Amino acid sequence: MILEVCVDSYTSMVTAKSAGADRIELCSALNIGGLTPSYGLMKKAKEIEDIEVFVMIRPRCGDFLYDDNEFETMKQDINIVKQMGFDGIVTGILLRDGRIDIDRMKELVKIASPLKVVFHRAFDDAKNPMEDIPRLIEIGVCRILTSGQRANALEGANYIAKVQKKFGDSITIMPGCGVNADNIEQIYEITKCTHYHLSGKVNVGSQMEYRECIKRMGTPETEFVVERADYNLIKKVRDIIDNIEDYKKL
Repeated sequence: MILEVCVDSYTSMVTAKSAGADRIELCSALNIGGLTPSYGLMKKAKEIEDIEVFVMIRPRCGDFLYDDNEFETMKQDINIVKQMGFDGIVTGILLRDGRIDIDRMKELVKIASPLKVVFHRAFDDAKNPMEDIPRLIEIGVCRILTSGQRANALEGANYIAKVQKKFGDSITIMPGCGVNADNIEQIYEITKCTHYHLSGKVNVGSQMEYRECIKRMGTPETEFVVERADYNLIKKVRDIIDNIEDYKKL
């Protein structure tokens, strides 16, 4: 079974690998769902060896309906990711009516080749996305990240199970959002998926001592919160996954 950890810093990437992650989803601004990481972060990430890294391609926060300029930005970012030698990209585009934008996705898959392409949780914002999965398979998308069109993967587990049963032999279905040591075994029992996605992050707090700006300008306290991947949270999930694997071998 594969454990993917989403990170938005080099520090969290190191932690995730040491805790047993098989694969990294690299992004920036994880607190708003993840955006395309900076060139500097990508270059730094290349220092870590022996782990798959997929790079988020998302030009802004908000919805997944992109104008022509945003789409061109995505294509240029994909070319940079490809030139840097990463393993794949994570992206998603929707049409105005909520359906998956297959035509634009096909174009991104072609540009990314030979990198692998993952369709991210735009799937959960989409209208009737199961109807478009055959097309995603046809154009070469290798994996779908989903919470089952619900707030988290446990709530959406029954939907994920339906997707897995119908399409799991042709494309990898990966539960994500809210996955943790307390629920991953239950999600597995319902879905039988073999790839899982989590951030395993905690608020570590800023090391800043000077905070007069809070009083002077009304700067929110949240600006003094720093999120980092937590070794113990990720390691607990890794251990549970390994135990499930051992049980399956019996």
